[in-house]
Amino acid sequence: MNIEPNARLRLQFLSRVVGRESHHLNRTKERLFGSPFTIDVVSRLAEDDDLSEQVEAFVSRFARLQDTLGDKFIPQLLTVMGEQRSTLIDNLDVAERLGWLASADEWLTMRQLRNQMVHEYIEDPQILISAIQAARDFVPELISAANKLQAELQLRGWQE
Repeated sequence: MNIEPNARLRLQFLSRVVGRESHHLNRTKERLFGSPFTIDVVSRLAEDDDLSEQVEAFVSRFARLQDTLGDKFIPQLLTVMGEQRSTLIDNLDVAERLGWLASADEWLTMRQLRNQMVHEYIEDPQILISAIQAARDFVPELISAANKLQAELQLRGWQE
């Protein structure tokens, strides 16, 4: 299937972006979770600028990759394939059917978690620990989705 050059360039750009975002998210995850993320760690956030910045970077990179995949890459690829849907959940359902996502419902759970971490200041240390650890557990799914979307471009001959 031939696609218009601008659409191909946009997909290639998004592929490069999610590649970098995946790499940076994974590196930040490895640094942040090199040791257990416990109540003691959370209690040091106010005084430990490096730790605080690692947590902020992890949350930001998690949110950014999910946004890029769900709000940009998946809709762009679906549009090019002639399967444009009007809502996020429709796009996620099609992406799940095509094997790009393990579960649209799981993706929505990640999105709620992302919104919680990004838009709410979490004062309860246990809630913060649970949210950060849940996000850590979702990182492989985000990276897997990125890899599958990139593989789809390769398969169709649309990758650089």
